[in-house]
Amino acid sequence: MTTDSATVYPNPRPPYRLELLPVVPPFYRRARASEVHPGELVYYGPAPAFYGVGEVVSQTEKHVLVDFRGTGQLGVHQETLEPQYVLPIPDDRVGLI
Repeated sequence: MTTDSATVYPNPRPPYRLELLPVVPPFYRRARASEVHPGELVYYGPAPAFYGVGEVVSQTEKHVLVDFRGTGQLGVHQETLEPQYVLPIPDDRVGLI
């Protein structure tokens, strides 16, 4: 049995060039030290293509609420994540994606 990406993922071809974002696992120092702020564009560090690019809506000490607007392969609109999973988009990549 074969399945194509259109049946596995709701959004198999994201509108952004997410492959240009660096993958950063949550246990790396860079992920633990990152800070994000409401209104900032961010991505899910361990797998940028899954969630896509999103905007920080709010945050607490332990969680960050991000509005991804369905820009990733999984079609996620809003997700609450731990801060070490959320990274700001690098300045040198903003214009490229």
